[in-house]
Amino acid sequence: MCTDPRVDVDRRMDAIARVAWSVLAEPGDGVAGALIQELGATEALRLAVDEHPTPARVRGGIPVEDGAIDEGISRWRPRVDPRRVTDAVRSALAANARLLLPGDPGWPVQMDDLGRHAPLLLWVRGETRLLAAAPQVAIIGARAATAYGEHIAGEFAGELAATGTVIVSGGAYGIDGAAHRAALGVGGATVAFLAGGVDRAYPQGHRDLLERVRTTGAVVSEVPCGTAPTKWRFLSRNRLIAAVSDATVVIEAGWRSGSLNTAGHAASLGRPLGAVPGPVTSATSEGCHRLFREYDARCVTTSAEIRELWGEDPGRRESERTDPDETRLRDAMSSRTPLATSELARRSGLSIERVSALLGLLELRGEARRSETGWIGVRRQKRRR
Repeated sequence: MCTDPRVDVDRRMDAIARVAWSVLAEPGDGVAGALIQELGATEALRLAVDEHPTPARVRGGIPVEDGAIDEGISRWRPRVDPRRVTDAVRSALAANARLLLPGDPGWPVQMDDLGRHAPLLLWVRGETRLLAAAPQVAIIGARAATAYGEHIAGEFAGELAATGTVIVSGGAYGIDGAAHRAALGVGGATVAFLAGGVDRAYPQGHRDLLERVRTTGAVVSEVPCGTAPTKWRFLSRNRLIAAVSDATVVIEAGWRSGSLNTAGHAASLGRPLGAVPGPVTSATSEGCHRLFREYDARCVTTSAEIRELWGEDPGRRESERTDPDETRLRDAMSSRTPLATSELARRSGLSIERVSALLGLLELRGEARRSETGWIGVRRQKRRR
């Protein structure tokens, strides 16, 4: 624990400066990032708002193109307004959003791989520790997903989350939503990166889903509360999803899908990239097939193959997945008579909460079926490889 008051003051000044930069610069602004890397957030901010010409010695020491600093200053100065910085802090407090800075416990150090395009800070609602947890996998894809795509996304996310993998996605309709819901359904962890402020549910139709993610996982953004999502901010947000994840998996994507933007970031960062094949006649699989050809993506058809992307031994994990609680629940289920969750808890000796989480996982695997009066056990046929 730090006891030097000068360090505490410097840390507070750095935090204030980074909040100010989040107001002045758009996400991923490489010129701002280069200035801050070279001078520190506080000194870089003074340079950005100072009316005097930038000293030549400073210009010469910043690794950016000629004229980039002047152009950057011309972008930032119209936004200089101390009230906006104060509003950003007040809005975060009202939304119960935590400010996470580089060097803080829980800061995802893998973001540093983005270099000068790394986030200056993160606003987090929920469990900040999940951002530094491992492993993490991004499951992303088309908003206008098919039933096939949503089923596969749910199956993969559920199986991975049930064994400790953090599911990362963008909170959108389609594949993103299916991945988040599946992780929540098995009591797993999931993180949603937003293009707008963490206090603005987007899309509105996912307000309840994002609230559930916040409650047990985390909702994250690099822009201040109240900031509206824009097309550019969605594209910039994608680099965070790729950087924080140990691997990125695209379930479905059109030829020009935004998911390919995330895949491109993953490839440029050297992160493993996987994609799910689909019918050659399906427009929502064109992007996945393009990833195979142009990005050397790995073909993945099971959660075990996804684990292989980051080097995990699938044989070891398969043995870990033999959960004794799951065995007890299967023994308690009937293949003929529907049983209520409370009755299954009584028969298995497990808590109702644990039974509910396991039932969600079994349903995803096709090993349990919900009826009007309870749950029925189903003997699942193995999928052909």
